[in-house]
Amino acid sequence: MFSFKVHCSNWKFDQILCLARGGMRVGDVMSRIFNVPLGILATSSYREASGTKQGILDIAKFITITRDTLSGRVLLVDDMVDTGLTFKNVYNHLRKEFSDITELRGAVLWCKGHSKIIPDYHVCNLHKNPWIHQPFEDYDSLQPHQLEAWVRRRGLKS
Repeated sequence: MFSFKVHCSNWKFDQILCLARGGMRVGDVMSRIFNVPLGILATSSYREASGTKQGILDIAKFITITRDTLSGRVLLVDDMVDTGLTFKNVYNHLRKEFSDITELRGAVLWCKGHSKIIPDYHVCNLHKNPWIHQPFEDYDSLQPHQLEAWVRRRGLKS
């Protein structure tokens, strides 16, 4: 995982900011490993076609964080960069809105070949730009009235 790459870089950071939703799992793990506060910034652009088509990027007005505000050295994490537009726009947004950030670096699990941005740390560079099937994608099209059938199909007990 890139946590090892970050560690080996000897870069010390004060906070992690993850992009919700895909970066939440990654940010949580990194926050635990490095014992630094975790901030969460909600963004959304993959809403169309059951989450498979990128649309207009929305960036939340506020960041959820346990310490005052974003400042110092911040590691921005997400699950992947596809086109790189989200990462680039969030990076610019943070630089504009949070003047107390002294250094900002990025880390993702997957970096697609057509991305306009290459984060400082990544695990895999996917040159052919495949669609990555995340385990939580099943929930994108699941509706509350379908839960009973979904549970039965999987042999789970309610």
